[in-house]
Amino acid sequence: MKKNGRFLKNFTGGALQIIAVGVLTGILAGLVVTLYTLLAHMAEEFAEGYYGFFRDNPAFIPLLFLALFAGAIVVGGTLRFLPMIRGSGIPQIEGASRGVIKLKWFRSLTGTFAASLFTIFMGLSAGSEGPSILIGGACGNGVSDMLKRNATVRRYQITGGACAGLAVAFNAPLTGMAFAFEEAHKRFTPEVFACAFSSVVAAVLTRNLLYWGMGMEIGAAFSTFSFAGVQSSDFLFYVYVFFAALVCALAAVGVYFLLFLAQKLFKKLTFWKGMGKFTIPFAVAGAFGLLSAYAIGGGSAFISDLGSLSGGVTSLFGAPLWATLLCVVLMKTIATVLNTGVGMPCGIFLPMLAIGAGMGALLAFVCRLAGMDAAYCDALILICMAAFFTTVVRAPITGIVMIVELTFSFTFLLPAILGVAVGYVVGDLFRLEPLYDKMLAERVEEERGSTERVKLTARFIVTESGKAAGRAVRDVLWPMSARIVRVDHGDDNFVPDGNSVLTAGDILTVTGETADEATFLGVLTELIGEKIEE
Repeated sequence: MKKNGRFLKNFTGGALQIIAVGVLTGILAGLVVTLYTLLAHMAEEFAEGYYGFFRDNPAFIPLLFLALFAGAIVVGGTLRFLPMIRGSGIPQIEGASRGVIKLKWFRSLTGTFAASLFTIFMGLSAGSEGPSILIGGACGNGVSDMLKRNATVRRYQITGGACAGLAVAFNAPLTGMAFAFEEAHKRFTPEVFACAFSSVVAAVLTRNLLYWGMGMEIGAAFSTFSFAGVQSSDFLFYVYVFFAALVCALAAVGVYFLLFLAQKLFKKLTFWKGMGKFTIPFAVAGAFGLLSAYAIGGGSAFISDLGSLSGGVTSLFGAPLWATLLCVVLMKTIATVLNTGVGMPCGIFLPMLAIGAGMGALLAFVCRLAGMDAAYCDALILICMAAFFTTVVRAPITGIVMIVELTFSFTFLLPAILGVAVGYVVGDLFRLEPLYDKMLAERVEEERGSTERVKLTARFIVTESGKAAGRAVRDVLWPMSARIVRVDHGDDNFVPDGNSVLTAGDILTVTGETADEATFLGVLTELIGEKIEE
């Protein structure tokens, strides 16, 4: 009873602090990310406008590519001074929330805000969701620093801010919270729930209040999809779902390997001090943008136009619909691979969804030829989108929750679970690591090559004031490389597992590897209680 009381007291005090800071994080993230997403939408519309001008006036096309060349040099030069903002933003924020990357929040926030908007303005196939997650996480880091919270609270608030950024970008609060459990920390604890819940609710309310104040519509991100004729009891539809999800998952495996192959190839291009390689994706983006407006931006317009309630997909030079879809999918795939390979500061989250949705539309054609009712096409498109996403990112719960929230419909939930399960199993069969985990591991490995790291071993005594007292090992947010190799409990000693409960008076032997010894030991002291000096 005494142990339970102490645990409840420690948790309640810690959770209240996390919730209070989380609300502030959510408000700030809601303000900043809402502004960012609105500007990103405006930048995408502006890019579509001037690309349309160049299509109608081909004599001026050389000026477009001259501007793209200058833009490539600007982005390449920016990343030389701000390497933290390289890539989609999600691996960085996951690393910061796990304690393996130190985030310079203000530089990361402003740099990502400006650089990613610039890529969208220049017409690249760039999403705003990844940068929104990084911006939100940076807001959480900033709030914690300004309030002088400890390193543990900072990590929770980075997570909360990242969840809030994703929730605001999609108007999908449950998706944001699922991201915290499946991606950021890969576990469910009361503290993770508290930080995600408080930040997401505050951020989405802030976003909706701003939209209401500006007279803008608050609703589903993709409201053009109809599920009026979908019946979850139709067994034959499950056969179509299995087939389409399997094809999408196999294609996703191919895209996954292309992404990392492109990274290896681009690392070998060092001309113009590494800035020259950025001209390749910029030039390709210019060519694709002249072919179709769907190649510009993240792909939300393309996904919306796939819905049966929309005006339909705009044909590419009068080509049949299937040929237009195939071209758009290929352009989105090539652009996403190039952007990822070079480390462009733009999101690939939404472009991957667009690729999956486009493949779903193509497979809907095939399934209709095989006898599928046209009423099921919209559901099949979204299920394929989720299956593609799950295969690459390895986050099935996030995939399922996301497509439900993006459409505000539970009608096709059971078929969606089947499609996502197929994608997850295929990814498992090919032994794919989660995309953002692999990107994070490669980034950490790069930093290790340029930063001296030390291995250390230290002993701590668990005190009643420590957060670890009365808790299982798995429920404590340890530094990423920390390992408890021995617990001395009275006259006994043992090697703990995740279920081992730590009590006041236990002596822990902890090993780890870090580039910042003082911070590493400081976090362990906050969690455990008191370091034993040798």
